[in-house]
Amino acid sequence: MNTIRFQKMDDTTVEIDKRDINKHLSGEIIEPSSQNYDQTRALWNGMIDILPSLIVKVSNEQDVVNAVNFARTHGILLAIKSGGHNIAGKALVDGGLVIDFSSMTDVEINQAQQTVKVRPGATLADLDKATQRFGLVVPTGINSTTGVAGLTLGGGFGWTTRKFGLTIDSLRSAKLVLASGELLDVNATENSDLFWAIRGGSSNFGVVTEFEFNLHKAGPEVLAGMVVHPFADVKNVLTQYQAAINSSPDELTCWVVIRKAPPLPFLPEQWHGKEVLVLAMCYTGDIPKGQETTAKIRNIGQPIAEAIGPMPFVNWQAAFDPLLTEGARNYWKSHDLAMINDAVISQIENAIQTLPSDECEIFLAHLSGAMTKVAPQDTPWLNRETHFTLNVHTRWRDPKDDELCRQWARQLHANLTPHSMGSIYVNFIPDGDENCMAEAYGANFARLKSIKQQFDPGNLFRINHNIVP
Repeated sequence: MNTIRFQKMDDTTVEIDKRDINKHLSGEIIEPSSQNYDQTRALWNGMIDILPSLIVKVSNEQDVVNAVNFARTHGILLAIKSGGHNIAGKALVDGGLVIDFSSMTDVEINQAQQTVKVRPGATLADLDKATQRFGLVVPTGINSTTGVAGLTLGGGFGWTTRKFGLTIDSLRSAKLVLASGELLDVNATENSDLFWAIRGGSSNFGVVTEFEFNLHKAGPEVLAGMVVHPFADVKNVLTQYQAAINSSPDELTCWVVIRKAPPLPFLPEQWHGKEVLVLAMCYTGDIPKGQETTAKIRNIGQPIAEAIGPMPFVNWQAAFDPLLTEGARNYWKSHDLAMINDAVISQIENAIQTLPSDECEIFLAHLSGAMTKVAPQDTPWLNRETHFTLNVHTRWRDPKDDELCRQWARQLHANLTPHSMGSIYVNFIPDGDENCMAEAYGANFARLKSIKQQFDPGNLFRINHNIVP
């Protein structure tokens, strides 16, 4: 065939001649008949099976401009793929054009200015590998295969958030291709409305071709690891943990994972597959001081096992990668909680009795410290109070278990709603929950809509957690 059929934004289709495609698009053009098509369209979440009409692997900003202009001119659906980790699969679009950044992974450090420029195809591993050579970090997430771009555009939090803030709090500037095809520099003084919007407003406003971050001193060695408790002691452990972490210095981050125990090498074999509560912690300051600081958390209850010690920060950043490999089926539902009270613990206890698969888990991230020093209106990220983000993470392999696993997550989410703060993390919104954008952004939503109307009134950038102009 000499044409390719595309899905248009007005729900019609259009046939475009391949000569026109080759004339106006640059980069590596991948169509469904290409040998690497399936590999290129694969996403982290194995539930997502989307068939784009064309994928363009871009290698420079002009390739991006050409792709945006092509999509706008023909009125076709456009998606942007960086790391491909978005839980809802927003990196792809059926029948549309995909800009694929997997060839743009450069990380360039300026030691004199303590800054780093990052291309949108880079993963957390790419960024950490470059910055940790100098004992420097950007506060990012916890799975090293995550894309820097998607994480940042949704806000971003991880092991150094208490010390250095959210990922967006370290964003210094960016280069952005608008729906018009114009390439802009955005920062606190140039195009400041757009700079405000991309710090948490997702990919609604344009295609970022470069991020520039401020760097912070941490590593290359940290004190990190896990303490594993029997789930039967969940109430005692969570109660003591909450008191301990809220009074700990910002160098210490400790999160909770509740699930069936994987075969961790330091865990007695009789506990493999049993319900456990894991306290996972990272201390980014002086190691001896960290030993003292973590003691009050390590001394909680009667642990089954402990594995905490000095290690390279890049190793800790990848510690959970084996549990989060690409290809499994995943579905998330999340809440922000001001505290883990008895009612919340009771709902968790009930849910763990009916885990629908061995890989399902309940995850609690404690967010405080530097993150709270930024005013809610200074970025789209709404909840700047100290809180816990609870993510109900269902993960399984067999498609026949789809409804069972999703329903388990939805039920626990519904049961916890009366105890939540009402805010949610955009990067945790699953497919099908796109109607909650006003809830996600609260008082900042009106400003986001206004900026969207100004820079993308036709909603070219709609394959995301969309803010409709």
